Amino acid sequence: MTARVRTRLTRFAVGATALLASGTVATSCAASAGDLARTSCAHVTNSITLYDRSMKATDPTEATRLKGLAYIELLSAIPIAAQAAYHDNQWESLSTTLSEASRVPEATLIPALQTQCRNADASVFGQQPPQTSSSGGAGG
Repeated sequence: MTARVRTRLTRFAVGATALLASGTVATSCAASAGDLARTSCAHVTNSITLYDRSMKATDPTEATRLKGLAYIELLSAIPIAAQAAYHDNQWESLSTTLSEASRVPEATLIPALQTQCRNADASVFGQQPPQTSSSGGAGG
């Protein structure tokens, strides 16, 4: 990848991440942590799909383009996962794994991200917590 292409991809990634982060902050108050995690995982799924396509591409230019798009999609998931983790610490591992995207190759992160996103899509995380008694007294 040439320096010019890398610079363009970096600028685009930073701009896209900033735009998504500002939108995430605006909407995070209305969304539950589980919803945020699922939204983040939608970006992760798109990233993995693009990454897989890049690995199968026969044209090196197309492969580079797809890898760049996959990376941008992965970066887009970071602020959303961070908001989910802020609201509920069960999403801390997703946020932490995504935060490694700039230091660790995507291929290395994919297995962990797939596992964490399966958890986000599992129905148990979409359930309402049990209601607590308002009496405050202990029986017995």
